[in-house]
Amino acid sequence: MAIDVQPAVSPHLIVNDAAAAIDFYVKAFDAQEYGRVPHPDGRLVHAALNINGATVMLNDDFPEMTEGKSTTPTALGGSPVTIHLTVTDVDTKFQKAVDAGATVVHPLEDAFWGDRYGVVRDPFGHLWSMGQPTREVSMEEIEEAMKQSQ
Repeated sequence: MAIDVQPAVSPHLIVNDAAAAIDFYVKAFDAQEYGRVPHPDGRLVHAALNINGATVMLNDDFPEMTEGKSTTPTALGGSPVTIHLTVTDVDTKFQKAVDAGATVVHPLEDAFWGDRYGVVRDPFGHLWSMGQPTREVSMEEIEEAMKQSQ
């Protein structure tokens, strides 16, 4: 039987305490857990969630698999990647993430590109931006706003 493969891009997050991260993502982003694969020592080798309609994979840190180096955002001094969620009712969803334990990096604002937009850091070091389109903005308006901000 052939397997139906659907091409996708899915973030794969490395964290300390993947079980706690799953609990956080359920509370903060209404994640639905697909499943998890535990290692004999209790760490999670793999887990998959549905967040905002997309698959997000995660696992505990396994430095022994990465030349002895931890690859969590906290070990690396932060993350260069921000995961973006386009949502409805951004004010409520942003506050829900904060109430679940996220830290505000950039408070919600009405951004010049037409979104209500903000950024939080989850307790595991990953950055999550949230935006809700609120108005149509032309490229000319965006370019003019960029000039004004310099």
